[in-house]
Amino acid sequence: MTQPTDIQGEHLRAALALAASGVPVLPLRAGKVPFGNCRGCAGNACGGRSNMKTPGPCTCPAPCHGWAAATTDPGVIHAPSWTRAWRNAAAVAYHPGGAGLTVVDLDNAEAIAWARTSLPATRIVPTTRGEHWLYQGVMQSANAVRPGVDIKSTMAYARWLGPGSGTITALPDAVRALAVKEPSSAPTAQHPVTVSVPAREGTCPHRTPRFLDRGIAMAEQRITAASSAVHKTVYRTFLAVLSTHGRCGCLTDAHVGRLFAAAQAKGESPRHCTEAWANALTALGM
Repeated sequence: MTQPTDIQGEHLRAALALAASGVPVLPLRAGKVPFGNCRGCAGNACGGRSNMKTPGPCTCPAPCHGWAAATTDPGVIHAPSWTRAWRNAAAVAYHPGGAGLTVVDLDNAEAIAWARTSLPATRIVPTTRGEHWLYQGVMQSANAVRPGVDIKSTMAYARWLGPGSGTITALPDAVRALAVKEPSSAPTAQHPVTVSVPAREGTCPHRTPRFLDRGIAMAEQRITAASSAVHKTVYRTFLAVLSTHGRCGCLTDAHVGRLFAAAQAKGESPRHCTEAWANALTALGM
């Protein structure tokens, strides 16, 4: 058996260690891209498995079909076709959803600053340009959920850049809300939709009232800073506020009024604000 070079051996050892811990892995070519489809699947001859719509392993002998090729089987990782791939691999990748994880990919300093003030602390892995924040839990993947932020979980892959530091925590609603798309229209009703503030559902988790005040101020700033897609920004901001502050009964009409005022200053009508708020409540089951 041909011995791999040091760097190839390092990739292979890392992959085997990850697989042994239950993390599905695959090799990446230069440019952080997966290896192409094998001959039997070229041109979607396999029926389109390169565009798989449901999670599941690729059944090809080669590391084919991107994220779906990720495996924890050492026999597959050591197979001849995979050995050839490792020989040309530039990095190791893994399927976060297959490991029960979600990666919040923060691509720049601004995105990191947002995460530090908006998301609960968790395990952090430094990247070339930013950070990966790892949470325990699975959700749909989504790109560009806000400037410089991608979510990688199901049907996606992420580069393995080391174990990181910090204690991994549960996937919060604030991250799930980022991938929720606003319904095309609010539910029709015979009477005008009125803004409702969620009722208290247990003990307040906020450390101090200042935590809520800072959250509202950040939400106002996010809406005010929107240079495009204002309606989408308003909706996602309402989602984030409600997912973080909406279940303990601390939100008041005054807080909602501040958010609506910021949105209307950007050109949103009162009706659009009311619909976005109602849709956010519905999306979060409130």
